This record gives sequence, C-alpha cells and structure tokens, in this order.
Amino acid sequence: MSTDVGAPGDTAGRLDGGSSGPSRPDLLAGATFVILGLAFAIGGSRYDVGTALRMGSGYVPIGLGSLLTVLGLIIVVASFRGVDPAVANADRGPVPWWRMGLLLAAVMFFGLTVDGLGLGPSLLATTFMAALAGQETSPRRALVIAAGLTALCLVVFVGLLQLRLPILGDWLGG
Repeated sequence: MSTDVGAPGDTAGRLDGGSSGPSRPDLLAGATFVILGLAFAIGGSRYDVGTALRMGSGYVPIGLGSLLTVLGLIIVVASFRGVDPAVANADRGPVPWWRMGLLLAAVMFFGLTVDGLGLGPSLLATTFMAALAGQETSPRRALVIAAGLTALCLVVFVGLLQLRLPILGDWLGG
C-alpha cells in the first residue's frame, strides 16, 4: 500500500516528515510568479520611479513586481513542505473556461477602450464584465458592483491621485 498522497503530477510525499520532494505544481506556480514579478520590476526600473506622493510611471510596476516576486518565493519555499492530503484530494470540478474568458475579455476591453471611451465608461464596462465572471452573480448584482467600484476608482484615481485620464473620451464627445 502506497503512502504517497498528492494531486496528479505532484511529486511531493507526505506532510508527516517523509517528503519525497517539492510539490511540483506549487514549485512551478511559485517559479512563474517569481519570473513574472522580476520581469515587471526590471521593466519598471527603466522608468522614473518618483516618490510615494508623486509616483512616476515605474513606481507601480516595481512595487507590484516586487510583491509578486516575494509571494512567488514564499510559494516556492512552501512547496518543499509536501502536500496536504485535504488539498491534494479535493474535488476541484471542471475548469471555468467561460469565467476565465470573461475576465480576459474585460482586461482586453479596458486596454482597448480607455483612451476612446474614457476612464468612467471603460471602468464601468470592465468591472461589469469582471463581476459577471463571479460564480452565480446576476446581471443586476454585477451592475451594482460595477457602479460602486467605478465610483470608488474615479474618486481615488481622478479625485485623490489626480490621474490625467479623461472621464469621458473622444468617442463620447468628452
């Protein structure tokens, strides 16, 4: 009888001290986070960083890239602990391709329309699509979430941080 517990493709052993190696999925996920985090931090270092009160264009990529790198390193270290049987044997169900596609479409929509529509309408549509990707979220609830997040983002980014993006873009006569 085998005592190894793990998800398919997982090479880790047991949590009781008898580990046969790191958890391969966790190790790969952590390494991916580290690589992406370093890429963003290094890419952001080519721009002006500024200060916390007057952020330059490199401030956010460096900050988020560094945070992603640290998170990836934590996951890599944790992968050597082995696999928790409750997690390894959990029923994860089918991959939610529709919801993942909706989130990807929302991000792409924002990137393609923020200049033309402006920050307000682009944020509203993007957050509406992202909210619809939630499990069992109705269109009415998604609209309430989108309106609230859009208002909050406009207050923070336009009002407080004085982001220089028009609220209404050229496509809407702004």
